[in-house]
Amino acid sequence: MPKRTHQFGFVTVAAASPSLRLGDPAANALLVIQALEKAAAEGAEIVVLPELCLTGYSCGDLFGQRTLLQGALKGLGLVAEATARLGLTALVGLPLEVSGRLFNAAAFISRGKILGVVPKTHLPNSGEFYEQRWFASARVAPVKEIDLLGQTVPFGTDLLFQASDLPDCVVGIELCEDLWAVEPPSGAQALAGATLLCNLSASDELLTKAAYRRDLVRAQSARCLAAYVYASAGAGESSTDIVYSGHGLIAENGIVLGESERFRFELSLLVSQIDVDKLQAERRRNSTFFGAPSTLQPRVRTFELGHPASTTPKLRRRFSQHPFVPSDAQRRDEHSQEIFAIQSTGLARRLRHTGARHVVIGVSGGLDSTLALLVLLEAFGRLHLDRKGIIGVTMPGPGTTVRTRMNALKLMEVLGVTAREIPIDAAVEQHLADIQHPPGKHDVTFENAQARERTQVLMDVANQVGGFVVGTGDLSEAALGWCTFNADHISMYHVNIGVPKTLVRHLVSWAAHARHVGDERTLLEDIVATPVSPELLPPGADGESSQQTEAIVGPYELHDFFLYHVIRNGFRPAKVLWLAEHAFTGKYDHTEIRHWLRTFLTRFFSQQYKRSVMPDGPKVGSVALSPRGDWRMPSDAEATAWLAEIA
Repeated sequence: MPKRTHQFGFVTVAAASPSLRLGDPAANALLVIQALEKAAAEGAEIVVLPELCLTGYSCGDLFGQRTLLQGALKGLGLVAEATARLGLTALVGLPLEVSGRLFNAAAFISRGKILGVVPKTHLPNSGEFYEQRWFASARVAPVKEIDLLGQTVPFGTDLLFQASDLPDCVVGIELCEDLWAVEPPSGAQALAGATLLCNLSASDELLTKAAYRRDLVRAQSARCLAAYVYASAGAGESSTDIVYSGHGLIAENGIVLGESERFRFELSLLVSQIDVDKLQAERRRNSTFFGAPSTLQPRVRTFELGHPASTTPKLRRRFSQHPFVPSDAQRRDEHSQEIFAIQSTGLARRLRHTGARHVVIGVSGGLDSTLALLVLLEAFGRLHLDRKGIIGVTMPGPGTTVRTRMNALKLMEVLGVTAREIPIDAAVEQHLADIQHPPGKHDVTFENAQARERTQVLMDVANQVGGFVVGTGDLSEAALGWCTFNADHISMYHVNIGVPKTLVRHLVSWAAHARHVGDERTLLEDIVATPVSPELLPPGADGESSQQTEAIVGPYELHDFFLYHVIRNGFRPAKVLWLAEHAFTGKYDHTEIRHWLRTFLTRFFSQQYKRSVMPDGPKVGSVALSPRGDWRMPSDAEATAWLAEIA
């Protein structure tokens, strides 16, 4: 475990806002050290402190007093010694005199060494701010190096700091107003390689300003495909006309990972963990990012990230078992409505384009066909078409159970679509006899003959009514190749192809409670509770299906977890295995997860040929496998290297 957090790209960061004493650098140095001690105890490896935290931001004309400036330097030395003892990295704000000019600066200190100092570029000088009264902009910095506490230290805005033991962790620094500028320095830093952007700030509080600040941090992390750590001055900073709150924020590529409680007089400490491996994967796949020219020619200083002394590194991030399904109830509701809107819009557009007033869909009484049918209803409603133009066809065969057959018939009845029941037993039996398949041999030929017969029926019925066939297969099945080529693999429009199985189940359940009542709701709930099965083998003596999909290919919740992190995040199989062990602790053990991950990788690679000829269908989320859009992969690619990681 100790090495794996870094091995898989995780860095523990903190935003700390001590309750400072204005104009008292000695006291503030001790308060900063106390903050670092608490951050180290929480496992923080990089700690960002507020702007000018060694003096306080609101010192006014006291910044012209050498007593204050020398006190800040002494405080910096004490903090540096503390970082050596604690085994961490700290970004500390102080006023710094360089060649007769005073700069608002951030010192990068790692394990006792000051590796660089970054001065502030954009100095606010309006409203309540008067920084140009005291400080010079980084634009007029006269030197590239300074003598600081007996060290020769790089000085300038072109500095980046790279962890020697985690090269993907590259730190860029900006100060407060720099983030508010038209072109924040962090943009150029990101293009030059920075993955962790840090902001030492002293942003006062006004009504609604916190929300605006949060949006700035979140948006800049998204724009830069980076993590962003923001630490602002605390509530002890000032009572003279303006108030500060100690607002801390940590964001990663547009997602706020953590936000501190504001207006505390005690230390405000926010600790979170970022994934620089994930950020680099995002950058590799984003042509806008990697195609942009870099205007910054950085000087890169290296530091050892290590781990804080006397702590054991651990994974702090929580990874959902179901990454496609939001954990928050409100977000689930919003997402469900939007997914239905996306699916139904795509389908309605295809109906308008073809001029079709009839569609044909196979209704099995299972999850996928139920979701597709519900989406069809919405599309027909939006186009003011008679739902009787939806031809639902149930095709019982040798493996069909009473439960699914009756659910299919009842569903079509309660929803008011046109229902047809066309048994396929005789046709399949005749076909198998024609190809001289031994009677009673229930092999893959027996199974696929049923799937192909059903597709032939649907296509021919579509010809009869002058419509087209709507497919029901989902994203998880496409990833695994769990479909019969030239059978359920084929349709005129794959309405569910952007929806993974775990999300299909949720959407049907959501629709049951949000859009249906009475018998409709009861029926949908029973469909959700029905085990997933292709029903291609004869039922058991109890009348239940003898063939359950998840017993054959593995649990869909695991496969969807693998799909999300391998394809969406670009994670290595070893990392995915490790994350799955954490996410599914107590549910699946290492051996089970590894087995099904190998199954996923093997099938994903070997079944690409099916995805290469998939019909059209709407992209719903950030993971899609359309050969015309998101996923371009040769059908003869080998899984060997991926499997070797988890051998």
